[in-house]
Order: sequence, then C-alpha cells, then structure tokens
Amino acid sequence: MSSRRTTSSAPPVPTDQLSDFADSVFAHLNRVDQRRWGHAYLLGLLTTPGKKTVRRLAAAVTDSPTASQSLQQFVNSSPWEWEPARHELARWVDERLRPRAWTIATTVMPKRGDHSCGVHRRFIPRLGQTVNCQVGVGLFLSDGECAVPVDWRLHLPEHWTLPRLRSRARIPGDARPTPMCADVFDMVDSLRRGTGVAPLPLVADMRDGEAADLVRLLTRQRHDFVVAVPANFPVLPADAPGPDRPALTLLAQFAMDDTPAAGGDTGVLSSLVRLPGSGAPGLHGRRVLRLFTDWRAGRRRPAVVWITNMVRRRTTELLSLVEHHAGTADTVGELERDFGLLDFEGRSYPGWHHYMTLVSAAHAFRALEGSRPASAAEIPVCA
Repeated sequence: MSSRRTTSSAPPVPTDQLSDFADSVFAHLNRVDQRRWGHAYLLGLLTTPGKKTVRRLAAAVTDSPTASQSLQQFVNSSPWEWEPARHELARWVDERLRPRAWTIATTVMPKRGDHSCGVHRRFIPRLGQTVNCQVGVGLFLSDGECAVPVDWRLHLPEHWTLPRLRSRARIPGDARPTPMCADVFDMVDSLRRGTGVAPLPLVADMRDGEAADLVRLLTRQRHDFVVAVPANFPVLPADAPGPDRPALTLLAQFAMDDTPAAGGDTGVLSSLVRLPGSGAPGLHGRRVLRLFTDWRAGRRRPAVVWITNMVRRRTTELLSLVEHHAGTADTVGELERDFGLLDFEGRSYPGWHHYMTLVSAAHAFRALEGSRPASAAEIPVCA
C-alpha cells in the first residue's frame, strides 16, 4: 500500500487548491495573520526538500528576514486550537478518500536532552535498544491504498506530572499520563463525536501491551475492531467454561486437532472466544469475539494473532482489514521521510500538537490533492 502520489521529488503545489484547503482547515482561526502563516507553513512542508527546519521552510516560501521567527511563533507560541483543525481535516479526508478502516500507528521521535515535552528513555523492540525519545500515537483513515493521519496523542510518562515540567512544557491541566489504549480510545471517541464522520472498523496492533483494555473499551462502546494481540493473550472458548488459555496455543490446538472450529479460509485458523471475566459462556452473547490468524506451516515469522468483535464477517474480509495496518506503517515512514515528522524543533506540548496537525494536513493535501467529494450517486451501495 502506498500514497496515491509520490512525494520524494516534491511535485509542484497547485496554489489555488492549497489556498482553499488551508482556508478550510484553519477556518476556525480568527486572526488573519494566523491563517496566513498556517498556509505558509503548509507550503513550506510541501516544497522544502530534506530536513524541515523553520529556517528552511521560511526560505522556501518568502524572502522576508523575519519569516522564520513568525513561523516559529505560529507553531510554538500562538494559542490556536488544534482540535478544530483536525476535525475539519478528518471531514475533508473522509469526503475524498472514502476510507474503509480507521487505523492506529505509533511513531518514535528520537530527541537529545530532556527538555522536549514527553521525552523519556524507552526500549524500542524493532530497534533492539533503549533510546531517548517522544512517542506519538496517530489515528489514520485508510482506503486500502492510502492512509492519512487525522489525529495524534503525545504519550506522557508519569514523571511529566511534576508541576515544574508541566509548567515548562505548557501542558494543559486536562492532559494526564494515560496508557496507550486510553489514547487510542480517546481519538476514536473524538472522531466519532466531533466530526460527523461515519464510524469504521478500527485496526490496531496492541501486541506490546494493553490489548485487553482496548478490546474491552471498544466492545463496551460497540465499535467494530480488529486488534493484534500478544501470542499469550488469555482467552476462553466461547461455548465452554475456563480455564483461560494463551491465544496462539488455542488456535494451534485447532490446527493439530483439525477440528471444525479451525474452519475458515485456507491457511486461516479461527475460533469464537470470550475474555476472562466476561460472563457465562454462550455463542449468542454480545461478549463473544473471534480470534484468528493467518497460519502457514513452516513460516519463518511467528503468526500474528488478531481478535475482533465482527464475528459474522468472513475471514477474507477480516484479513483485508488487517492489510490496512501494514499500509499505515508505510505512511509513517513517508511522513518521516518526506514531511518532516521527526524534525519538530520546539519543546512545548501545544507546539508538538500544532506541528503534528500541520504535518498531517500537508500529507493529506499531497495524497488527495485533486480528489473531489463523491456525490451520493457515485458511492457504491454495499449489500
């Protein structure tokens, strides 16, 4: 899965369309100068090759010697709200992309020193080492070919509750250290309630932890989901009493037994399950979930185990949703490479959120520029 448009060569930016787009995203800003610098920042992100420092962005859009200071102030000091901009961005993307899933991805932003908001030491499994970093969690809209970020949360470790750190980084009083599952659920809830965008299945990889909490939250909200869980994730057969068993062990047992419960498409193991503590067994309760994995004998990588509340969907449909997650990871790489995701120079909490909003908007414009909202007659009716 890849973006609809390549960005490595920074193609020309259609000025009129960018102006209309910026006016839409920043319509909630009352001051003309704020809207002007928002437009300029987007133009800089879209046209500046390589590292996206404020000085380079300013040089790309104007000859004014004070432009870099104005751009810096717009991101780090100007008190504009980022949530209305993200809501408008989500509506704009939803109209043009016609997404099939909401997806979640995390990004690790290496940092020097300990002054950037949320910075902490963290072991990163894919890197095999501990790094000094910020961690961002993003919500994307995906159509299977393109994934576009529309919301972000900055992970705040516990020590960032200290008054001196909160004051220094301008962390608002309602921003508290929360587990990642809570950040994910908060973004889902915000997108459902604040934008008018129709809810879609959420696809998330929670193998590093907190999977059970997110599954319970989404189940309670009756929001469709497909979530990757650890191999030892505890589950119980839906139609039998405990004890609970590790998810992959349960599915592997089906493979060895060749029982009908392992049915589904070729190479896919699937079973109806429930979570420990979710009530009495039974196949017709709302707490019944489906566990599945793409099983291949002799495969080099361990099978990824997924759990979903869409128990009546065909496994082919579920596997199609799973593919959205891999594409979202590709988009994160594109954001890092072409849109300056890792280049934020500020240290404050509002500055980080302003910057992530601008990066997301620049990516959305590049990916979907030229797309138009579909009329009702053009949208296919699904049976």
